[in-house]
Amino acid sequence: MKLKELQDAMIAAMKAKDKFRKDAIAALVSAVKKAGIDAGCREGIPDDMANQAILKEIKAVKEQIDTCPADRTELLEEYRKRYEIMNEFAPKLLSAEEVKAILQEKFADLLATKDKGQIMKAVMAELKGKADGKVINQMVAELTK
Repeated sequence: MKLKELQDAMIAAMKAKDKFRKDAIAALVSAVKKAGIDAGCREGIPDDMANQAILKEIKAVKEQIDTCPADRTELLEEYRKRYEIMNEFAPKLLSAEEVKAILQEKFADLLATKDKGQIMKAVMAELKGKADGKVINQMVAELTK
Protein backbone atom coordinates (compact mmCIF):
# COMPACT_ATOMS: atom_id res chain seq x y z
CA MET A 1 0.00 0.00 0.00
CA LYS A 2 1.41 3.32 -1.00
CA LEU A 3 1.24 6.31 1.30
CA LYS A 4 -0.27 8.33 -1.56
CA GLU A 5 -3.19 5.87 -1.84
CA LEU A 6 -3.89 6.22 1.88
CA GLN A 7 -3.77 10.00 1.66
CA ASP A 8 -6.12 9.98 -1.35
CA ALA A 9 -8.58 7.77 0.56
CA MET A 10 -8.38 10.12 3.54
CA ILE A 11 -9.10 13.12 1.30
CA ALA A 12 -12.07 11.29 -0.23
CA ALA A 13 -13.42 10.60 3.27
CA MET A 14 -13.01 14.28 4.18
CA LYS A 15 -14.88 15.33 1.04
CA ALA A 16 -17.66 12.88 1.90
CA LYS A 17 -17.72 14.38 5.43
CA ASP A 18 -17.21 10.90 6.92
CA LYS A 19 -15.28 11.89 10.04
CA PHE A 20 -15.02 8.38 11.50
CA ARG A 21 -13.57 6.94 8.27
CA LYS A 22 -11.21 9.89 7.92
CA ASP A 23 -9.94 9.40 11.48
CA ALA A 24 -9.31 5.69 10.94
CA ILE A 25 -7.39 6.31 7.71
CA ALA A 26 -5.52 9.22 9.31
CA ALA A 27 -4.27 6.82 12.00
CA LEU A 28 -2.85 4.60 9.23
CA VAL A 29 -1.24 7.57 7.45
CA SER A 30 0.30 8.67 10.72
CA ALA A 31 1.65 5.19 11.47
CA VAL A 32 3.20 4.92 7.98
CA LYS A 33 4.79 8.36 8.24
CA LYS A 34 6.16 7.56 11.70
CA ALA A 35 7.67 4.31 10.43
CA GLY A 36 9.30 6.24 7.59
CA ILE A 37 10.72 8.88 9.93
CA ASP A 38 12.00 6.20 12.32
CA ALA A 39 13.78 4.50 9.41
CA GLY A 40 15.20 7.82 8.20
CA CYS A 41 13.27 8.15 4.96
CA ARG A 42 10.69 10.93 5.10
CA GLU A 43 10.13 10.86 1.34
CA GLY A 44 9.61 7.72 -0.72
CA ILE A 45 8.59 5.34 2.06
CA PRO A 46 8.91 1.78 0.67
CA ASP A 47 5.66 -0.15 0.23
CA ASP A 48 6.79 -3.02 2.44
CA MET A 49 7.52 -0.60 5.29
CA ALA A 50 4.08 0.98 4.80
CA ASN A 51 2.45 -2.46 4.82
CA GLN A 52 4.19 -3.40 8.07
CA ALA A 53 3.04 -0.16 9.70
CA ILE A 54 -0.54 -0.78 8.53
CA LEU A 55 -0.51 -4.36 9.84
CA LYS A 56 0.87 -3.18 13.18
CA GLU A 57 -1.89 -0.58 13.49
CA ILE A 58 -4.56 -3.16 12.58
CA LYS A 59 -3.13 -5.55 15.18
CA ALA A 60 -3.40 -2.81 17.83
CA VAL A 61 -7.08 -2.25 17.00
CA LYS A 62 -7.69 -6.03 17.07
CA GLU A 63 -6.17 -6.13 20.57
CA GLN A 64 -8.50 -3.30 21.62
CA ILE A 65 -11.45 -5.36 20.42
CA ASP A 66 -10.21 -8.46 22.26
CA THR A 67 -9.58 -6.64 25.55
CA CYS A 68 -12.69 -4.46 25.56
CA PRO A 69 -15.30 -5.53 28.14
CA ALA A 70 -18.39 -7.07 26.54
CA ASP A 71 -20.74 -4.68 28.36
CA ARG A 72 -19.13 -1.66 26.61
CA THR A 73 -21.13 -2.24 23.43
CA GLU A 74 -20.75 1.30 22.02
CA LEU A 75 -16.96 1.24 22.39
CA LEU A 76 -16.76 -2.30 21.03
CA GLU A 77 -18.84 -1.32 17.99
CA GLU A 78 -16.56 1.68 17.38
CA TYR A 79 -13.44 -0.55 17.49
CA ARG A 80 -15.01 -3.06 15.13
CA LYS A 81 -15.96 -0.34 12.66
CA ARG A 82 -12.42 1.08 12.77
CA TYR A 83 -11.01 -2.44 12.30
CA GLU A 84 -13.16 -2.99 9.18
CA ILE A 85 -12.08 0.33 7.66
CA MET A 86 -8.39 -0.35 8.34
CA ASN A 87 -8.69 -3.86 6.90
CA GLU A 88 -9.62 -2.34 3.53
CA PHE A 89 -6.04 -1.05 3.31
CA ALA A 90 -4.32 -4.15 4.68
CA PRO A 91 -1.98 -5.95 2.32
CA LYS A 92 -3.22 -9.34 1.16
CA LEU A 93 -1.64 -11.98 3.36
CA LEU A 94 -0.84 -15.52 2.34
CA SER A 95 -3.33 -18.21 3.34
CA ALA A 96 -2.40 -21.20 5.50
CA GLU A 97 -2.24 -23.42 2.42
CA GLU A 98 0.07 -21.00 0.61
CA VAL A 99 2.34 -20.78 3.67
CA LYS A 100 2.44 -24.57 3.91
CA ALA A 101 3.37 -24.85 0.21
CA ILE A 102 6.19 -22.30 0.60
CA LEU A 103 7.48 -24.09 3.69
CA GLN A 104 7.52 -27.46 1.94
CA GLU A 105 9.09 -26.01 -1.20
CA LYS A 106 11.76 -23.62 0.10
CA PHE A 107 12.44 -24.89 3.60
CA ALA A 108 12.20 -28.68 3.20
CA ASP A 109 15.80 -29.18 4.36
CA LEU A 110 15.23 -27.05 7.48
CA LEU A 111 11.94 -28.81 8.28
CA ALA A 112 13.82 -32.11 8.32
CA THR A 113 15.93 -30.86 11.27
CA LYS A 114 12.76 -30.44 13.41
CA ASP A 115 14.47 -27.47 15.14
CA LYS A 116 11.48 -25.15 15.39
CA GLY A 117 13.51 -22.13 16.55
CA GLN A 118 15.90 -22.29 13.63
CA ILE A 119 13.05 -22.91 11.18
CA MET A 120 11.03 -19.94 12.46
CA LYS A 121 14.07 -17.67 12.28
CA ALA A 122 14.66 -18.49 8.61
CA VAL A 123 10.99 -18.52 7.64
CA MET A 124 10.09 -15.24 9.34
CA ALA A 125 12.94 -13.48 7.53
CA GLU A 126 11.39 -14.65 4.25
CA LEU A 127 7.66 -14.25 5.01
CA LYS A 128 7.53 -11.27 7.39
CA GLY A 129 4.75 -8.96 6.27
CA LYS A 130 3.52 -11.50 3.71
CA ALA A 131 1.78 -13.85 6.14
CA ASP A 132 0.43 -13.73 9.68
CA GLY A 133 2.98 -14.91 12.25
CA LYS A 134 0.40 -17.12 13.97
CA VAL A 135 -0.37 -18.91 10.70
CA ILE A 136 3.33 -19.44 10.04
CA ASN A 137 3.84 -20.79 13.56
CA GLN A 138 0.90 -23.21 13.20
CA MET A 139 2.16 -24.51 9.86
CA VAL A 140 5.71 -24.99 11.17
CA ALA A 141 4.35 -26.83 14.21
CA GLU A 142 2.20 -29.04 11.98
CA LEU A 143 5.05 -29.86 9.61
CA THR A 144 7.60 -30.61 12.36
CA LYS A 145 5.41 -33.17 14.18
